Amino acid sequence: MIHARGLKKSFKVKRETVEAVRGIDLDVDPGQLVAFLGPNGAGKSTSLRMLTTLLPPTSGTAVVAGYDIVKDPVEVRRHIGYIGQKNSAGENFRVRDELVTQGCCYGLTRPEARRRADEILDLLSLTHLAKRGSNTLSGGQRRRLDIALGLIHQPRLLFLDEPSTGLDPHSRADIWAHILRLREEHDMTLFLTTHYLEEADNMAERVIVVDHGRVIADGTGEQLKKDLAGDHVTVTLRDHTESARAAEVAARIASAAPEIGADGLTVRVRVPQADIAMAELLRALENADVKALAAESTRPSLDDVFLALTGRSLRESDTPGA
Repeated sequence: MIHARGLKKSFKVKRETVEAVRGIDLDVDPGQLVAFLGPNGAGKSTSLRMLTTLLPPTSGTAVVAGYDIVKDPVEVRRHIGYIGQKNSAGENFRVRDELVTQGCCYGLTRPEARRRADEILDLLSLTHLAKRGSNTLSGGQRRRLDIALGLIHQPRLLFLDEPSTGLDPHSRADIWAHILRLREEHDMTLFLTTHYLEEADNMAERVIVVDHGRVIADGTGEQLKKDLAGDHVTVTLRDHTESARAAEVAARIASAAPEIGADGLTVRVRVPQADIAMAELLRALENADVKALAAESTRPSLDDVFLALTGRSLRESDTPGA
């Protein structure tokens, strides 16, 4: 569905050339749900705008839904849906009218557009709002309308740029329930950006991390967490002397050098599997006559992955608009 090679985009800023995207390579198969992560300024939205033909690339190539984004931009647009960060519907137009107009813009006859609008309204639980003005809708309802506008022409590939930004937890969960149902019922390919890491972790089959305009990691969430962040076991000791001895013992089973906490009484060690490693570490400490007062294991998050890759947290720059 998406095949990009060496995709680049440069901008002129005060007579200087700024590379927003420095060479993106992507392959997304039909039916995948892909999360595209990175901090503000990483190149996420610029990449999406190139893939959806809203921005021409400076160099590189991309084929989206079977069509070249430079040679066949009109055909690309016919076969994809794009949900941007901002609301798409006009402030003073009624919900159903907006959908019908959008359908006509995609070449549907008016009867076809009306039929399709009614189908989408029902699919996204918006039928009861059909005659309401979009400016009277709640945030979650407006976001569902944005998705409806992107689906009116029945695309098989849907781009979503921060689909749940600014919504309360209930509305976010509602939006995701609709997105996942669309995918299941219509076998859609979904490519999305989000700054809510739990969304990417829980929903996406594949996570692509981009920073400074380049892809720096690509795999399943579990893969990335295991390979790049790892589980951790933390033990608390009685005094500084035992902490030092515990660090020596922990180094034998660790994936990286153990860390001694700022208070000098805790030792944190990265391990392949925390549940197995904790028991092994506690046995080793007991054999070394080191008494642990407490022990706990933690699983990594996608933010830990980004921290391991870049040295900074993704949450340090979690305002949408990258």
